[in-house]
Amino acid sequence: LIIKPEEKFSFWGAIGKPLASRNFVDGMLLSNGKVCEGMGGGLCQLSNLIYWMLLHTPLEITERHHHSLDVFSDSHRTLPFGSGATILWNFVDLQAVNPTKTTFQFKIWLTEKHLKGKIFANKRVKKKFHIFEKNHFFIEKNNHFFRSNEIWRETRKNGELVKKEKITGNFAPVLYQTSTRKLKAGENLVIELGQTNLLK
Repeated sequence: LIIKPEEKFSFWGAIGKPLASRNFVDGMLLSNGKVCEGMGGGLCQLSNLIYWMLLHTPLEITERHHHSLDVFSDSHRTLPFGSGATILWNFVDLQAVNPTKTTFQFKIWLTEKHLKGKIFANKRVKKKFHIFEKNHFFIEKNNHFFRSNEIWRETRKNGELVKKEKITGNFAPVLYQTSTRKLKAGENLVIELGQTNLLK
């Protein structure tokens, strides 16, 4: 995937409509708060990776939608909760524009177990980006758990910190089985909903 100066990127523009005739298959989808199966299910793993890669470039993200549910526990999580991008043909998209004079190439491939990617540029990029999580906690209300955090980005130029920004805030119901005891064992903060105004 090559994104030239002033060029726009669209996930669906690059992927196209997921159809069986184009060799797409059924996979896991999230629909109306439930896990189900559908054509092209699992493509959000690709949009998650591309979004994570975009955050590590000076490209400007013009459209991104976060996942509204916390579907999986952290046992196999490699990126912070809420750092992905959900997509839905053909009106929930991931889009970006290249405001620089540099051409970027995104290379993406599969191994037997992983989806991987690398970013290349046709000239040296002076800015470096670091993405991290802040203010992560779980809330319990009426025997249901909700999860919240913030995703932040630091921008450094020639090693000097030039910008620190909040990228997004996340708040989502937890779908997997857990308990206060398990969350405390994992050193996650549990707060009673009635004792906080974080939802406001």
